Amino acid sequence: MRTMNVGKVRKVVFAGVIAALYIALTIASYPLAFEAVQFRISEALAILPFFFPFAVPGLFIGVFIANLFGPYGLPDAIVGSSASLLAGLCTMWIGMRYRAKRRENEGEIEKESIMPKIFACFPPVIVNAVIIGAMIAYFMTSAGDAESFFTAFAFSGMWVGIGQLGVMYIIGLPLMIYLSKMRVIERLNLIYEGESQ
Repeated sequence: MRTMNVGKVRKVVFAGVIAALYIALTIASYPLAFEAVQFRISEALAILPFFFPFAVPGLFIGVFIANLFGPYGLPDAIVGSSASLLAGLCTMWIGMRYRAKRRENEGEIEKESIMPKIFACFPPVIVNAVIIGAMIAYFMTSAGDAESFFTAFAFSGMWVGIGQLGVMYIIGLPLMIYLSKMRVIERLNLIYEGESQ
């Protein structure tokens, strides 16, 4: 019972560290982190749910707080954190499927595939392009003007998607490959599952 409580505390601390790191990286790169054309370096942390399901709440909280400092304030905090939650859950699901498949094939000699990691980087790209692109387009256009909204949405969605694509595949994917080779990943997952070290 004591180990399980320690595991829960460690998960909360880990999520808090991710949230703090996300906030710090976003604020440090402030000019690049907001608006339609953005390259938010902190979004590279969106790969973490692939390894650690308990990273999802950390990203959610980190995005919520970081976006309060942006030009759109509370609406961006709500919409952005919701987008991160959805993308994080998708990335987490890909990671869980990947680990389940590896457990099934345990004992077989199999070269580790990069494809699950490539797929895991994609949900933050598409989810942010659509949801954040729509939010920015909403603020860029006047109420009730559907034509200008869709034009603005095409523009902002494209640029948010391009920025996210760059972050996830230039920074995030190499980080995933590096982290997957570190034994700390296995140890942290044991903590998550409530097993003793």
